[in-house]
Amino acid sequence: MDSRIQQFLDEAEIKRVHIRYCRGIDRMDWDLVRSCYHPDAVDRHGAYNGGVEGFIEWAAELLPKFECTQHFTGNQYVQVDGDVAYAEHYAQASHRTKPVDGEMAMDWVVNVRYVDRMERRNGEWRIADRVVVLDSQRSDPVPAESAPLENSNVGRRGKDDPSYTNGLV
Repeated sequence: MDSRIQQFLDEAEIKRVHIRYCRGIDRMDWDLVRSCYHPDAVDRHGAYNGGVEGFIEWAAELLPKFECTQHFTGNQYVQVDGDVAYAEHYAQASHRTKPVDGEMAMDWVVNVRYVDRMERRNGEWRIADRVVVLDSQRSDPVPAESAPLENSNVGRRGKDDPSYTNGLV
């Protein structure tokens, strides 16, 4: 196969791993998140630094404290060198807090870059080493009238979300 075509295929697969990671985090689908990392991977995610299983445990404890999260990925720069690649994924992650003790909910928005060393092992690209770089953050109060409409298809944080029940795996 032409080396340029292989490079495009590798870049597409690496970008797909990152998008799969974002979906897994937002839906709290820990098997999907796990599928993005090699078992011996390291994640330096701000407050968490360590292996992938510890990261998943940390995220599984932290994320239910939010009403919802949504990761929006923008620029993705990928540099492939054989079976190793380096990627930088720009993202804006929104986290809606739950109202607690009469205080209004907040939207915590972070602008981050996921800086990854990817490795292709057994023909599959996965994260081997990840550093999450925080570029900026802000918190905004959520007015009470921002609650979801009653008859809307409200997103869910698990496999009963419409994206799973309508056939997307």
